[in-house]
Amino acid sequence: MTPGTTRAALSTAVGAFRESGRPFMLAVLGPTATGKSALGIALAERHDGEIVSCDSTAVHEGIDIGTDKVPLDARRGVRHHLIDVVPVTASYSAADYARDAALAVRSILARGHVPIVVGGTGFYYRALTRGLFPGPGRDERLRSRLRAIASRRGTEFLHRMVARVDAPSAARIQPRDEVRLVRALEVFFSTGRTLTEHFADTASPLGAAVVAGVVLEIPRPQIKERVARRDDEQLRRGLSDEVRGLLASGFPGSAQSLQGLVYRQAVEHLRGVRDLAATRDLIVRENVRYARRQLIWFRKEPNLDWVQGSGESTAALDAAEAALAGRLVSALESMPRESDR
Repeated sequence: MTPGTTRAALSTAVGAFRESGRPFMLAVLGPTATGKSALGIALAERHDGEIVSCDSTAVHEGIDIGTDKVPLDARRGVRHHLIDVVPVTASYSAADYARDAALAVRSILARGHVPIVVGGTGFYYRALTRGLFPGPGRDERLRSRLRAIASRRGTEFLHRMVARVDAPSAARIQPRDEVRLVRALEVFFSTGRTLTEHFADTASPLGAAVVAGVVLEIPRPQIKERVARRDDEQLRRGLSDEVRGLLASGFPGSAQSLQGLVYRQAVEHLRGVRDLAATRDLIVRENVRYARRQLIWFRKEPNLDWVQGSGESTAALDAAEAALAGRLVSALESMPRESDR
C-alpha cells in the first residue's frame, strides 16, 4: 500500500468498527528506545486517537527524567492517560493498571475517539488484554521466609527458584525484582499452580473488545545506540539530581518506583556503589538486556503484527497502519452478521 492508502485503509476500518458498535483498541508496543511514543502520537493525530500509556514507571509522579515521559509540549495536543496518576511513594500493581486502563479505553470510545495503548511493560499489557487472576491472599510467614532467603543468598537466587517452577514468569521478572519474585513463589507454594497457569484461566477487563496491535522491532545494535544516546541525555538533564532530591526528602531507595531500570542504578551510584561512568555503562547494558526480554514477551502475545524500523520513521507509520487495518478488517469479517443470528 502507498502511504495515503494505508491511512485511508485504517480510517475506513476504524469507521466500520464505530458503526458496528463493537468496542476495540489499538496498541503500539515494543522494546525500550524503539520510538513507540512517536508512532503512537502520529497514529493518534491521523485517526482522532487518545493514548493510554502502558509503562510501569510512568504512572508515578515525581520521577520524570529516567522514565522518559513525553513532555506536554511534545504530545502535540494528543491526550495521554495513566501518566503521573499515583504519588512516587505509592505502590501500583498490574491489577491496578488493568482496571484503570480498561476504564480509560471505555471513556475514550464513549467520546468517539480511538484508544491507542502505547508502551513496553508486557505484564501490564497482558493484564489489560488477557486479565489477571485474583490470587491467594498474603501469607506473611511465607513472605518473611522468602525475603530472608533473598537477604541471605540474593534476589538472583529467588529468580532461579522461580525459573525452576515457572520459566515464563522468570523470563518477564527481572532478577533483582524481589517484590514480584516473592509474589510468584508465594502463589506457587500457596496454590500448587504457577502464575502462568493462573493467568491462562483469566478474562480481560476489556470484555469483548477487539485488540489490534503492532510491535516495533529494530536491530539490536541500533537499540544499543539509541539507548546510549537516551541515557546520556537523561544524565545531562539531571537524572542524578532528581534521584538525589527524592532521597534527601526521605524517600526510601527501596520503594517500588525506584526499583526499575535507570532509577535503581542511579540510587546505587549515589550510595557509592559505582562511579558515574560505570553507572552509565551499566544502565545501557541492562536496558539492552531488558529490550531482549521485552521482545521475547511480546512474541507470546496474540493479535500483534511486527513492524521493522523506529517509530519516528514514515515507513514504520505506514506499515503500522496497514497491519492495524488488516487486523480490524479480519475481526469485522469474522463477526456474525445479523442474518446469521
